[in-house]
Amino acid sequence: MTRASLEKQPHEVASMFDGVAERYDLTNDVLSLGQDRRWRKEVARAVDARPAQKILDLAAGTATSSLPFTRAGAYVVPCDFSLGMLQVGKQRHTWLPFTAGDATRLPFKDDTFDAVTMSFGLRNVHGFDTALSEMHRVTRPGGRVVICEFSHPTWAPFRTVYTEYLMRALPPVARAVSSNPDAYVYLAESIRAWPDQPALAERLRKAGWSKVAWRNLSGGIVALHRGFKA
Repeated sequence: MTRASLEKQPHEVASMFDGVAERYDLTNDVLSLGQDRRWRKEVARAVDARPAQKILDLAAGTATSSLPFTRAGAYVVPCDFSLGMLQVGKQRHTWLPFTAGDATRLPFKDDTFDAVTMSFGLRNVHGFDTALSEMHRVTRPGGRVVICEFSHPTWAPFRTVYTEYLMRALPPVARAVSSNPDAYVYLAESIRAWPDQPALAERLRKAGWSKVAWRNLSGGIVALHRGFKA
């Protein structure tokens, strides 16, 4: 599959996530063998939310990723372009200010947030360089960005095993637990085609972020990229 064929239009991706919203968190837990919980804890540590800070959680889905920030006393805005995800999230967490928004055209003023974070969503944004620039725009000077995304295992033998899992094991497992298994076939392809760690770091720098760095989790299956707004 070519990169072009993976670049779904925003309404196509939104519809895809609407279809998996109800069982999304359960499916992720099964497919990641429980690792997604550890990854989200690492995101929370990297964001390091403090009381009274404003945090924008993009691709927040049902707001599972937003809850650690609220527990730290921060004001968090869960934002997603899938109305299905937002509806399920609002049913579960009625007190959170769920906001519908496209990452490439964020509905927020300049210099609003102390931190912007996005977990496992940038890969699904059509024109993600624009999204990185938008994140920079809405972050206050001195603020930070934290991107958690699937990446490329650093050890070649493990990378081969991981790729085989993605392309062969993930679709049948998704069919067993997901409400829309075809969506996970697309997700597996998109993970394989995603830029590696240094390439994504360079895209962050081009979007204006400084002091860009990354840390590999689970041998590089996931990478945690960070940057600051000078």
